[in-house]
Parts: sequence; C-alpha cells; structure tokens
Amino acid sequence: MESKLKHLELIQSAINRFSTNSFLLKGWSVILVSALFALSASNSNVSFIFLAYIPTIVFWGLDGYFLSVERLYRKLYEIVRNRDNKDIDFSMDTRNLNEKEHPWVSATFSKTLIPFHGSLIGAIIIVMLFHMQGG
Repeated sequence: MESKLKHLELIQSAINRFSTNSFLLKGWSVILVSALFALSASNSNVSFIFLAYIPTIVFWGLDGYFLSVERLYRKLYEIVRNRDNKDIDFSMDTRNLNEKEHPWVSATFSKTLIPFHGSLIGAIIIVMLFHMQGG
C-alpha cells in the first residue's frame, strides 16, 4: 500500500506543477498585454497593440498544452489508484493514455481556457479599434 501512495503522490505533484504553470502563464499574459497597452498609449503607437497578439496566442497555446498533459496525468492517477499494490511500477509514462486524436487542440479550445484567453484577445481588439479611431 505504501508504494501505491508514493506513486500517487508523484503523479499528484506532476499535476500540481502543470496547474501552477497554467496559473503563472495567465498572470504573465495579463502583465504583458497590459504593458503593451501602456506603451501604445504613451507613444500613441498602435503597433504595440498588434504585438500584444503574439504573447496572448503563444501563452494560450502553452496553457492548452499544460492542460492536455495535466489531463493525461489525471488519467494515469485513476489507473494507478485502481491498480493492485503488487502491480505498482512507478511509471510516469502517459503515451498510451491519449484517447483523443487531438488532445492539445481540444484542451486549448476548452470551456475553461476560451473565456480567459478569448477575453484577452477581445480586449486587444477593443483597444486596437479605440486607438485606430483616434480615441
């Protein structure tokens, strides 16, 4: 039983790292977009707003990747949880757990990531339109 608990702890620590990375990406995304908004306002240069798309899209993709890998580790956790103690091998391999054809794409466009990253893109569009109209 002790080996199963240790294996579950290892898997849970990986899950925690991925969720922490996701949280940090969201914070950096907001900070970078806000900084680019401030630069565009202070310089009256709309090109800084266009630059805001780059980190937003890249961080959205990374966030989707972290969520897809976190989901795989959650599946592994369930498998290990239901495994007999004698079958515990401490494997962290998730390659055979991928049930979907495109797990990264489905995670990236999941109902948990679209509202956050979509609203950042929406804010960029609104600020860009505001700037272009001379506001």
